[in-house]
Amino acid sequence: MKPTGDILRLEYLPASRVCQHAHDEQDSALGGVCFSHPAISHDTVELPLVAVDMRLPAGQEAICEVWHSQEPLHSGRHGHIRYRQGKTLLFGCLTLEEAAGDRPLDSRAPLQVATETAYQSVFELLESSGYNAVLRFWNYFPAINWVSHSMERYHQFNIGRQDAFLAHGRLVIGKVPAACALGTAAGRLHIAFLAARADMMGIENPRQVSAYHYPSQYGPRSPTFSRASLVNLGGCDMLFISGTASIVGHETLHVGDVAAQTRESLHNIEGVVAEANRRAPKANFRLDNLAYNIYVRHPEDLVRVRHEMTQFIGVPVSAVFLQADVCRADLLVEIEASGGHAILPLSPLGAQP
Repeated sequence: MKPTGDILRLEYLPASRVCQHAHDEQDSALGGVCFSHPAISHDTVELPLVAVDMRLPAGQEAICEVWHSQEPLHSGRHGHIRYRQGKTLLFGCLTLEEAAGDRPLDSRAPLQVATETAYQSVFELLESSGYNAVLRFWNYFPAINWVSHSMERYHQFNIGRQDAFLAHGRLVIGKVPAACALGTAAGRLHIAFLAARADMMGIENPRQVSAYHYPSQYGPRSPTFSRASLVNLGGCDMLFISGTASIVGHETLHVGDVAAQTRESLHNIEGVVAEANRRAPKANFRLDNLAYNIYVRHPEDLVRVRHEMTQFIGVPVSAVFLQADVCRADLLVEIEASGGHAILPLSPLGAQP
């Protein structure tokens, strides 16, 4: 892998410092996601920051992940979207209430309507500003596994997302962005995204059926995301790995065993990393040079998941642990990662919060 440049840099910092930090680093900060319980609004900060209501380990301060770029940046708004953009990159976010559709006799679930509206707005912005590739979506909403309007809410979200892709003539298989979708403790629909004027490759995992090819037992529409997206920015290969869980083929493995699910998830990340290195032979992505967000369904499982991560990877890595519901009710942990860009960690894996 070439030495990482500053065209894209990821920094983790306590939420209590984000206002001052945003002022000090306003020339380089693109935007980010802040995690706390309850959510802490940062509307006074002139950055696209989405506030997600998500619990952290006991005793750990609220945390923000902030993306930076060395490019000259400027801010803008498009409807509900707040964004920062440079010549190559654009980071944006929006928050929407779930509201019923405004069509006559519209029977769509409010979450489906909100998701389609949000994604349509994102695509309108990107198409009008010339950012042809979405590298990554982050999606957060409450009660992800609950059933309403005769359908699980994650399935409602998938329909709304895919309808927006199709309405804008975008691919729903193959070259689609990396993504995650997590259940929050409360709040509204939050979406953040990172886009680029670049050529993005979708990366799949030979161990898994591509999510966009899942059979109908997982919902009326398949999820629209790749296992990872790979892009070269400023001469550096960068990898954005979607939320990854204990799924082999299309089936959940190790139901009820959080330790085994953690190991299986990491085996899947290994598969994605190997495929990315095959597609970009000079990249040399490794599990020990990635930044991780780890979402654990039950707080009491945190210690076991942390232990399995440390044992599997073998060295300290940049990692943030969060308590969240995962897109399938039988999944206990989900892990997302990224690498190839500069990383400024809050603390290494294994350090006490």
